[in-house]
Order: sequence, then C-alpha cells, then structure tokens
Amino acid sequence: MSIDRPQIAILVVAGGTGQRMCSDIPKQYLPVYGKAIIRHTIEKLLPFSAVYCVIGNGQETLYQQAVENLILPDPVIGGQTRQESVYNGLLALEKEKPDFVLIHDAARPCFYPDDVHKLINSLDGGNGATLAMPVSDSLQRDRQVVDRDNLWMIQTPQAFPYPQILECHKKAKEESYIATDDTAIYRYYGFDVDYIPCGRHNLKITTQDDLKMAEKLLHKSMETRVGTGFDVHAFDSREAQSIRLCGIDIPHNRSLKGHSDADVGLHAITDAILGAVAEGDIGQHFPPSNDMYKNMDSHVFLDKSVDILHAKGGSLTHIDLTLICEEPKIGKHREAIRKHLSEHLKLSTSRISIKATTSEQLGFTGRREGIIAQATVTIQVPSND
Repeated sequence: MSIDRPQIAILVVAGGTGQRMCSDIPKQYLPVYGKAIIRHTIEKLLPFSAVYCVIGNGQETLYQQAVENLILPDPVIGGQTRQESVYNGLLALEKEKPDFVLIHDAARPCFYPDDVHKLINSLDGGNGATLAMPVSDSLQRDRQVVDRDNLWMIQTPQAFPYPQILECHKKAKEESYIATDDTAIYRYYGFDVDYIPCGRHNLKITTQDDLKMAEKLLHKSMETRVGTGFDVHAFDSREAQSIRLCGIDIPHNRSLKGHSDADVGLHAITDAILGAVAEGDIGQHFPPSNDMYKNMDSHVFLDKSVDILHAKGGSLTHIDLTLICEEPKIGKHREAIRKHLSEHLKLSTSRISIKATTSEQLGFTGRREGIIAQATVTIQVPSND
C-alpha cells in the first residue's frame, strides 16, 4: 500500500425496507441462528475497523435490539434511496477523516474474512475496489446470446479513498445523478475501480430463497452444545389446590416448597440452558438469600437464561425434560405442558419432549415427599473459540 497504516472506516448500509422479502420487518433484522442478519454482518466486520451503520428512519428500536451489547457509534439515519443513505453515512464520517472507506450492504452477512483482507490489500492510489463475481451462466437478451466475457456481478464490500468517494457523492447529489451502486458513481466522475474476484457465497439476501441459502452458509460458523439441569423440591405439608409444574397449574392437594414458586421443571430447564452457555446456574443469577426473588414466577428465571443465550447469538433447538414423582400423574398434562413451553419459548412442540416416571416407590420421591426434574437442552451458538 502507498501509505503506512491507513485509517479505514466501514460503512454498513441498512436503511432498506426489504419489500421483496415479504416480511413484517426489514430483512436486515430477520433472525438467523438467534441474531439479526445485520448483527452477523457487523460482528464479521468489527475485527477490521470501526463500523458505522446507516439505518432507516423508524428502525431505531429494531437496530438497538439487534446490536445490543455491541460497542458501536450512534447510527446514522439514511435517506429514501440507498444512494442517499450512503451519502448521509459518508457525511457523518467527515469528522473522522478516514483514508479509506469500505461500504457494505447489511444484507450480505456471508462474506469470508479473507474476502475483506483481499479488498483492503488491493487499495493503492486513487482506484476504488469491489468484490465481484465473474458471470459463468449463459446469458440471453430477447433470445440473443450475450457474450459473458468480462461480465461481472458486482458485490460489496466496495472500497474507496474516502475524500474522493465523498466528493463524487456530493457531485452526484448536486447534479441529480442516480447510479446503481457506488462503483458506478466513482467511475462516472473519472475514477477507476478494480475487481476483486469473489464467489457465490457472498450473496445479498433479497428473497426467501436467499435467506435459506444464507442460513446454510452461516451454519458453518455455528456449533451445537448440550446442557443438563437437575432440580429437586419437596412437597409442602400444607394443603393446596394445585401444583406449579413447567409454568402451568396442575390440580393437586400439595404444592412444592421453595424460595420462588418452586417450579422444579422450569428450574431444571433454566439450569440446562445456563450450563450449555457456561453461565453458572440459577443460584448464581437469582440467589435464594435475596428476598427480591421470594415467591417469584420461575418464568423470570427461564427468560433470563434465554436472554443470555440470545446475547451470545445462540438459539434453543430442543428440550428433553423428565419429571420423577409418584404424584401428581403427569401423563394427562403432558400436552398442555408442551403447548405452554412452545408458546412461551417460541419453540415448536416437535422440539419439546416431556417424560414422566416414578422411582418405583424408592427414595424420597417413592415416599411422595417431593419431585425430581432432569432436563437436557440442545442449543446452537456461534463457534468463537
């Protein structure tokens, strides 16, 4: 490179509405393996430089939810078109005065780190550079064969000397020149752009088919983990009308004793999730010595474990819970429990197994003194180490 240790800023453009995705929310905020597409993109870019995001007006809440716990500059509000959004982002970088800027679509999370290294290493002098894929399919226009030699599918990131691309965008705005992308603007005002060959993996998520392909590509960076949980609660000696198990009240003449609501099923599942992400146990997060948690609904504990999982970019994929007791009889309540957990966790009932057994009248459960719950959960989390 022609300068030592150039200052590089990365601009992630995320202002679109994703109408072709036919989704209730813009495509860049759709979840893939427990985190938004834009977060996948940002996390893969952060090792290279500071990342600045341009978002659509009214997307502030979605954005903050997507990037929770990431240290990022405040987002820039984009315009009505991608070109306007890029221009707003470039203007926001003026105080930073970077030497180069990489401009990338939030909906392209599947690039390889090596792709970005090649792009950055190509920067020299006044040329811009873009990732691009040579066209390999046969092409026709109105039944006439189109020569595919020197035809390229232009991708992002695209890299430019910052002062030049900012000036080009300013001129384009003044002259109302509309381009398909930033390389077109750069060329229109007399600069050259180099192509850095890239592959099909660097697709832009536009349709449901694209989303399915991206899920397969991003799965390579995910790993499966298993966690187990075990909990025991004794029956209270006082008469009761029902017992709380796995979030629902089951008719029974005795309830369970505990600092919280003593939901032995939810406690076991919570501990299993915390174990799978190596984040301790319920007692660590909700110590029984703290009266704040006295009689607390155990859904709070479960939700906390799921929040921790999601913060790590993970997702819950399966629950296998066994309840060990002589009474109450669980079988007739099994489907109600599965339905409740499914609705609360937004997990298909086909991924929730509830089993019940006895200890053949042995031990404290055999003497009807309490209940044991054993849970195994399976999760998907990013493979970061």
